[in-house]
Amino acid sequence: QVRLEESGGGSVQAGGSLTLTCTASGSRYCMGWFRQAPGKEREGVATIDSDGTMTYSDSVKGRFTIYRRNAKKTIDLQMSSLKPEDTGMYYCAADEGFCSVHKSLSSVDDWGQGTQVAVSS
Repeated sequence: QVRLEESGGGSVQAGGSLTLTCTASGSRYCMGWFRQAPGKEREGVATIDSDGTMTYSDSVKGRFTIYRRNAKKTIDLQMSSLKPEDTGMYYCAADEGFCSVHKSLSSVDDWGQGTQVAVSS
């Protein structure tokens, strides 16, 4: 099992920016971010595999960018033009299999504890 440590959440006004960072204790083919808004199911936000292939949810395309660095054990999610609907708990995920925001949640190998993002209007 790989341990995932997240940082960077916080509160921001609509239109603002935040960067989330996740560092893994070991290597994984796929790393990414999922989020869960109050009363809603967890959903994929962005993923990146070890070859640098990225996927994004339609709701964040053009506003969020995912990067991978530090011997591919760290990912950053740069979030800009934030909207109130981006509010939620953001979870880092890591996996050896299929790498996509549409990945089944039950198939994810490792989850972080989550970091809260709050966007006010």
